[in-house]
Amino acid sequence: AGLDLHVPAGATIALVGENGAGKSTLIKLLCRFYDPTDGHILVDGEKLAGLPAEAWRERVAAGFQDFVRFELVARESVGVGDLPQAEDAAAVGGAIERAGVSDLVERLPAGLETELGKTFTAGHELSGGQWQKLALARAMMRDRPLLLLLDEPTSALDAHAEHQLFERYAESARAVAKATGGIAVFVSHRFSTVRMADLIAVVDGGRIVERGTHAELVALGG
Repeated sequence: AGLDLHVPAGATIALVGENGAGKSTLIKLLCRFYDPTDGHILVDGEKLAGLPAEAWRERVAAGFQDFVRFELVARESVGVGDLPQAEDAAAVGGAIERAGVSDLVERLPAGLETELGKTFTAGHELSGGQWQKLALARAMMRDRPLLLLLDEPTSALDAHAEHQLFERYAESARAVAKATGGIAVFVSHRFSTVRMADLIAVVDGGRIVERGTHAELVALGG
C-alpha cells in the first residue's frame, strides 16, 4: 500500500531499487498476473481489474529475467510470444530483427527451423545467454504493444550487449509511443541502461521514494 506513480502516455520509465524493493511485483501487477489487494491500477482512467485479463495481456509485451527455455523449433520458440502470428515467418523475422538477435539465428544449423534443446534427439543446445536472446525476441513478437515490460531480461548478457539491446528497445518504444501512446517500463541495475529512460522511479519497501529524470535525481542527491 502507499505506492503512487503516474506514467504519461508515450513515456519510457525505468524502475530501480535494491533486490526485494518491489520492482518485479509492480511489473507482475501491471501484467495482471494478480490484482492489488489495496488501491487500483488505472489505464486511461479505467480500473485495470475491471478489464478482461486476457484482452489486456494481448496488448502487453513482456520479457523477464526468469524466462522459459521453450524446447521447440526456433521459429516456434520465438513465435509463441504472439500465438496468432506464431506461424508467420515474416512476423517472427520482424521480432528477431527488433530484438537484435539475427546473428544468433543465422548461426543456427537450420536457421529458424533448428530444433532446440535436448528434448529432440539431435536438438541444438544453446548457452544461457542465447536462450535469453530468443526470449527477448519472443517478447518483441507484438510490434505495437500498449505496454512493453522488460524486467531485467538481459541478466545473462554482458553490460555492452545489454546497452546495445536497450538502445534498440528505447528507440523502438519511442516509435510505438508516437503512434499509439504506448508505454515502456524496464527494470535494470545497469546505469547506462537506466539513463535512457524519460523517467526514473526509485522503488524502496514497495513504495516510490524518488522519481525524475537522471539529471533531476542527481541534483536531488538521494
